[in-house]
Amino acid sequence: MSYCHYIENLKGDQKALHKAYHDHHYGFPIHDDHELFGRLLLEINQAGLSWETILKKEVNFRKAYSNYNLKEVAAYSESDRERLMNDAGIIRNRLKINAAIENAKTILLLQNEFGSFEKWLEYHHPKTREEWVKLFKKTFRFTGGEIVHSFLMSIGYLAGAHSPDCPTYQNTLNKNPMWAIKN
Repeated sequence: MSYCHYIENLKGDQKALHKAYHDHHYGFPIHDDHELFGRLLLEINQAGLSWETILKKEVNFRKAYSNYNLKEVAAYSESDRERLMNDAGIIRNRLKINAAIENAKTILLLQNEFGSFEKWLEYHHPKTREEWVKLFKKTFRFTGGEIVHSFLMSIGYLAGAHSPDCPTYQNTLNKNPMWAIKN
């Protein structure tokens, strides 16, 4: 068995960084709304940048955004926005920062209506990629086609995170009954 093509072509520290995410996070379901929010936040911040940049800054994002605590982020004030704009450990983009705060507020509303962000996702599953993108664009901020696709693939709602000959593929399949539904 071989790893997904992109992992096989990396070297050294770069390979170790990507392989850790690939083997233990990418394509696996997330059942905690704070962590789902965190993954969406990371995918939004990746727009226009490399995933490696985001992986290197993940600890900083987690710290800057209150360990992805939805209620805390949703309550961020203008001074919190300025704090984030001055934090060199994260991506300092006002649109992305504002999207994170507003998306936290939206997820809290979804929790009130559906019980959790995860249940909202389950309620809408399965959908085609195009249907998901339309739904996310209507519901969240800063969620274009690639962001939505990457987010949903990274949490197992869209298949394709791993090639079938990758050893991690079977692990994600075993932990993710969503893949049994044709995406």
